[in-house]
Amino acid sequence: MGLLSQGSPLSWEETQRHADHVRLHGILQFLHIYHAVKDRHKDVLKWGDEVEYMLVSFDHENRKAQLVLSGEELLETLQEKGERTNPNHPTLWRPEYGSYMIEGTPGQPYGGTMSEFNTVEDNMRKRRKEATSLLGENQALCTITSFPRLGCPGFTLPEFKPNPVEGGASKSLFFPDEAINKHPRFSTLTRNIRHRRGEKVVINVPIFKDKNTPSPFIETFPEDDEAAKASKPDHIYMDAMGFGMGNCCLQVTFQACSISEARYLYDQLATICPIVMALSAASPFYRGYVSDIDCRWGVISASVDDRTREERGLEPLKNNHYRISKSRYDSIDSYLSECGEKYNDIDLTKHKEIYEQLLQEGIDHLLAQHVAHLFIRDPLTLFEEKIHLDDANESDHFENIQSTNWQTMRFKPPPPNSDIGWRVEFRPMEVQLTDFENSAYVVFVVLLTRVILSYKLDFLIPLSKVDENMKVAQKRDAVLQGLFYFRKDICKGGNAMVDGRNKTTGSTEPAAEEYALMTIDTIINGKEGMFPGLIPILNSYLENMEVDVDTRCSILNYLKLIKKRASGELMTVARWMREFIANHPDYKQDSVITDEMNYSLLLKCNQIANELCECPELLGPAFRKVKYSGSKTDSSN
Repeated sequence: MGLLSQGSPLSWEETQRHADHVRLHGILQFLHIYHAVKDRHKDVLKWGDEVEYMLVSFDHENRKAQLVLSGEELLETLQEKGERTNPNHPTLWRPEYGSYMIEGTPGQPYGGTMSEFNTVEDNMRKRRKEATSLLGENQALCTITSFPRLGCPGFTLPEFKPNPVEGGASKSLFFPDEAINKHPRFSTLTRNIRHRRGEKVVINVPIFKDKNTPSPFIETFPEDDEAAKASKPDHIYMDAMGFGMGNCCLQVTFQACSISEARYLYDQLATICPIVMALSAASPFYRGYVSDIDCRWGVISASVDDRTREERGLEPLKNNHYRISKSRYDSIDSYLSECGEKYNDIDLTKHKEIYEQLLQEGIDHLLAQHVAHLFIRDPLTLFEEKIHLDDANESDHFENIQSTNWQTMRFKPPPPNSDIGWRVEFRPMEVQLTDFENSAYVVFVVLLTRVILSYKLDFLIPLSKVDENMKVAQKRDAVLQGLFYFRKDICKGGNAMVDGRNKTTGSTEPAAEEYALMTIDTIINGKEGMFPGLIPILNSYLENMEVDVDTRCSILNYLKLIKKRASGELMTVARWMREFIANHPDYKQDSVITDEMNYSLLLKCNQIANELCECPELLGPAFRKVKYSGSKTDSSN
């Protein structure tokens, strides 16, 4: 979730008064870091994954599943038994937005040897077992992206009613403040996003029109004028940060050997983000309804959209400085490497004074505009104890703004005075039901970075096309139905640029022939005469590497899962969940998910996650069924 400072949070009015101070000193902190480590080379590859979990309680007698609001207590116990007792403990645990959520990572980063790939799943299993051992009876640790009945009456345990009147953090009609993590950062973020925006956040997700779904589908909110105006026909309306940040995801961070390598990886992986997001689609249900999308991305984007009406272009600029085209949670807006510059075709709003300051300090144009674009945003939280800092040795003000620009990729400078190198974070993946699946997606992305660097691959296309891909990726069954812009020649042949000019056109602009619309099956598995496919390239790389038999077997199993998800031979989690609900005996083909249906679905998800039942439609024969007693729920009920 980013920076987690301790202390006394300031009100929005006080935070706003210090916004320029935070920006000024945030840039000074960045400059200190940059000048100290800009020439640092030869950092070794290190990487790690982050898995977010939900705590779910099963009431077998009443056939009801609820989110357990005990994440803070569980986290305290896990940290006390783990890292505080043993600095080399194999797992680390951190808070997340929901008080029903926790985040787990490996205790130490993985290294650059191929054998590390064979330890990922084992570590994820350790995390699941470790946390599950501390849960109460009939409780489970679930890796689901979105809880289907989040925001429905009684979705938490203990049950709380939302507080839509003034004084609440979110003023939501559906999401109680008690479901927000008790760390002051989270409720302060929630409140300040609403205050800065000038109204509640607005999330409208298209509903899936089934046979008996009302048409038009319209919800009424007579008790709330704001909701009545904001909700749209044929859409599921939501009004709080928790509907986005209360979802779970899967992320990977890489340490590069230098700043230039980090920038190169940032750009190349940005083009992969929508592809992997569609491949990992796992969130088709919102607020007790079946939606017409499969991914959470747009929901989170809207849930933290703090732009005012002026910044969104709905009113003339008067009190604000900029029109801002996107939420602060969205896809990236500019490439960072020199080879990416010609593909930067999105108008970039940037803080002009900061941009000029960075140029004068010797920062190149591409990095300067990236940072100056991040710094058009205001700080959303500020702690009284963290206003005046030592800019040469601290980075809280820089991270305050950096870590609340939640984009598909994050470029991460080293912390001050640390041995950590330049890093990039890959952020679009949806979390999967099983440790096997989550390991498969992590290994696929990490392997891809190795191949990109080893073969000097080039996936770059105009950034506007990546944005179009992001929109397609969230649609229902995008993995099978969607067409995505993708570069045809990724080996820097064909229409590559020579001395800044295109060999075919003679211009400095990228040629349209460089990319084409492709299916995900073509991108992942290849199509003769069109594209070689990422999996065949990864297989070729593996054939040339010294890999022990066990590791090679594990990697091939992971790649087989990705391959079959891309071809449609195996379902995405989103498609599997849709099929499960559609075939539930209580489903009335009206797009409504009842408590009973939610219970049945989550119980099945938990059984699959703990390998208590098979699910060939989702996992196929590649799934290695190694039983372990990880579940606290009685699956016989």
